[in-house]
Amino acid sequence: MIPSAQMSAAPRPQGLSAPHGAAASELAAALTACRSALIGIAVFSGMSNILMLTGAFFMLEIYDRVLPSRSVPTLVALTVLALTVLAAMGVLDFIRGRILVRIGASLDEQLSGRVYDTLIRIPLGTGSRSGGLQPLRDLDNIRSFLSGMGPIAFCDLPWIPLYLIVCFVFHPLIGFVALFGAVVLAVITLLTEFRTRKPVQKAAQLGHLRNGIAELSQRNAEALTAMGMGARIAARWGEANRRYMAIQREASDVAGGLGAVSKIFRMVLQSGVLAVGAWLVINQQATAGIIIAGSILSARALAPVDLAIANWKSFSAARQSWRRLTRLLAFFPVRGAVMALEAPRTSIAVEGVSATPPGDQKIVVQDVQFTLQAGSGLGIIGPSGSGKSCLARLLVGVWIPVRGKIRLDGAALDQWTPETLGPHIGYLPQDVELLSGNVAQNIARFEDDARAEDVLAAAKAAGVHDLIVKMRDGYDTQVGEQGTALSAGQAQRIALARALYRDPFLVVLDEPNSNLDAEGDEALGRAIVGIRERGGIAIVIAHRPSAIAGVDFVMVMNAGRQQAFGPKDEVLNKVLQRPSLPRPLKIVPDVGSSS
Repeated sequence: MIPSAQMSAAPRPQGLSAPHGAAASELAAALTACRSALIGIAVFSGMSNILMLTGAFFMLEIYDRVLPSRSVPTLVALTVLALTVLAAMGVLDFIRGRILVRIGASLDEQLSGRVYDTLIRIPLGTGSRSGGLQPLRDLDNIRSFLSGMGPIAFCDLPWIPLYLIVCFVFHPLIGFVALFGAVVLAVITLLTEFRTRKPVQKAAQLGHLRNGIAELSQRNAEALTAMGMGARIAARWGEANRRYMAIQREASDVAGGLGAVSKIFRMVLQSGVLAVGAWLVINQQATAGIIIAGSILSARALAPVDLAIANWKSFSAARQSWRRLTRLLAFFPVRGAVMALEAPRTSIAVEGVSATPPGDQKIVVQDVQFTLQAGSGLGIIGPSGSGKSCLARLLVGVWIPVRGKIRLDGAALDQWTPETLGPHIGYLPQDVELLSGNVAQNIARFEDDARAEDVLAAAKAAGVHDLIVKMRDGYDTQVGEQGTALSAGQAQRIALARALYRDPFLVVLDEPNSNLDAEGDEALGRAIVGIRERGGIAIVIAHRPSAIAGVDFVMVMNAGRQQAFGPKDEVLNKVLQRPSLPRPLKIVPDVGSSS
């Protein structure tokens, strides 16, 4: 089911704050790496804008030289020269566009891996599972803007004074008219910025909320349908969608309206320049060629402003994406390189560990401590909400303790990177999800160079080999998106094989038999014994007695605290004899007593 709080106010990764100046700029650094290409864009823009004068001067020469002299050779020479220059300008624009596309691709190549890494770390660091693929969409927004017409408009803006100067050279009055037009369009551009900034920010927030509801609804589709909640949740999504569309409409109306005003004004201004030029000719203060040349130049002077206004919405979206990604990358800095350690072989020590969920301040695990040697098995029991699953996340390094340390062979978990620690850890979470791919790929943790014998060994250790070979395509059977092509029991047993792949030293199983039948329970028991016999450590969180049959130690947890720890029979007897300890009733039949 979808919590109401999540529906009404989904946590937003873009709200993350980071130390001032911290990685302000992995994004800026990635863009700086394209400095030579950006310089090339600026140079090509300058050359293109200079060549843009061709049309105006061509018309000036036609009206003032060719027509009065009726010289065909002059007309041919001017035409050939103009065509050559315009062809060169076309080549420059073509190259400029291709360079921009490659700048966007280079930015994506440098940052896509980092953005994906933060995408994985967001729920671990903030506790938020909403937001979906927003960081990837932000990177797409930035890349799309850099590859489009927006940067070209901004590169052309500094050349507006060149066209205005030429207009003043033709005649001061034409120059003043063009200057007036440039000032008005600059004001329109500023209005566009001020009027769209808040709507664009609000639209991003509402879009995030709307998408979060949709993603949560998709993940909980079965519960929504079975309990008749679909219509009510659809109404919530509809309300969020209406608010999103309303603010989007407001931003589009402002940008579109001001864009239309700028377009009409530019056309009126061009006609005004023609009228002023005609008046100057009538009063013998200018030639006929200046009428056309002045009109062309004034239009060209204002074209970059018009193009900038047209692309302002994408610019605002890219700017918002830039800010969100900057905060996100600063909040999740690049993991530093650490010295490679030997594979753990002897012990795990939990030293006074306390923890809070990511993004929360409530202590859910407090002052837990114990030590296990190789070949040991620990069962963790206790009522629901006692902190068992939270402790499991600490043991495998998913959560970081706020106090205390967890050590493998004396080395704290923070001395390992996830990539180097992962092969030594087997983890079966309470909520099992397989990834899209076949059974063998899921068991092998999607290793590119996985060996068939390692996959088969893990499947046999989990007692799932016979089940797999009876599937339609055996180990090549596709599990479907999030493992939906398998039953819950099949998915749990394959996930157990994944946890056992290549014999990790520490195996943590959270409710590993919640979806298992009697055959699966027996296979689980044999797997736990197998872990211990090969010198590994098995830690099992359970409510059902069969799950801890193969362990030799038991810990009792209640309200986040460790209530008891020791040999299994000794601790279970204490549970039965002391009313102050939580009594997991489902375990009682295993010790031959009644509750």
